[in-house]
Amino acid sequence: MSDVLYYRPASGQEPVAVVVFAHGAGAGADSGFMVSMAQALANKNILVARFNFAYMQTIIATGKRRPPDRMPLLQACFNSVISSVMTQWPRLPLFIGGKSMGGRVASMVLDESPALGGIALGYPFHPPGKPDKLRTEHLEELQKPLLIVQGQRDTFGTQKEVAGYALAPGIEMAFLADGDHSFKPRKASGFSGDDHLATAATYCEQFIKARI
Repeated sequence: MSDVLYYRPASGQEPVAVVVFAHGAGAGADSGFMVSMAQALANKNILVARFNFAYMQTIIATGKRRPPDRMPLLQACFNSVISSVMTQWPRLPLFIGGKSMGGRVASMVLDESPALGGIALGYPFHPPGKPDKLRTEHLEELQKPLLIVQGQRDTFGTQKEVAGYALAPGIEMAFLADGDHSFKPRKASGFSGDDHLATAATYCEQFIKARI
């Protein structure tokens, strides 16, 4: 099983919840996005548990790129990390989520997990340029609450595209103005990537605290 990397609230602060937070397909747990979001959540007294999927550990060890594992292996790895985190922090309310692919995997194990809810940051509704290849079937029947924070112009699912999807009533959507798949807006928008990361962290905090 992957090592779990924790971002903890400031010294002396008791975490209000723990989030198991998985990376996207192309960048691991130590990517800038993952670290920035983990730190932002830790600053809100939320314990964040990051980890690398097995294929990413291989990439780090060998320096050679390779595609993600198939979904059943990704789900098994995620479930293993959930069990480890729950063993270490049994009294904390649990949430699971991730960036892009990590959020998709989280959403697919959510209903069968002990988590109170899920968080997907930049959900990959479809591959870029292939809007007909939707990854939403399980989202139509999802039973537990899920927060999806999405850039308005995300090529994996724009705000206009998502408006036409049939999603379960427990799914909350939050859109970041002019944001791309990593929430970065264009300069002319008047927003910044740091602004949007902070806003996304606030959405996550509100979602979590409403359920504990």
